[in-house]
Amino acid sequence: MTRLALLLSSFFGCGYFPKAPGTAGSLGGIAVAILLAYFGLGRGSLLILLLVLLLPSIWSATVTARAINRKDPGQVVIDEVLGQWVTLLGAAVWNWKSFLAAFILFRLFDIWKPQPVRAAESLPTGTGIVMDDLIAGVYGALILYIGARLRIV
Repeated sequence: MTRLALLLSSFFGCGYFPKAPGTAGSLGGIAVAILLAYFGLGRGSLLILLLVLLLPSIWSATVTARAINRKDPGQVVIDEVLGQWVTLLGAAVWNWKSFLAAFILFRLFDIWKPQPVRAAESLPTGTGIVMDDLIAGVYGALILYIGARLRIV
């Protein structure tokens, strides 16, 4: 079970990228969305993926953190993937501009961690690991949504 948790929590190896694994995880999330768009699937499919992977992501982050004996190990990037997807849900259309804006906005809020993002980190184990990124994703989604309504993105 630990191997499965490591595989999922690292998002199939993105978390083992030597520099900025969180950024690699976010790019992995963008890549999935681009594939969905290529096959004509949109936000609904992304939302379903997000909901299906939410509990397994919390489980895998918990197992990995305990196995490595660290509160939030760098190789756990499934949280960045899910947070990136939440941000993309705020885009009115999927194009290169919205993918780029979603990537930048999510990384900004994930690194900055305004409240309640920072407070969510204190939730137990995998829940805290994943929830702070989901909340950062909500911030990104709101900005993307407002940008779309103002016809900026």
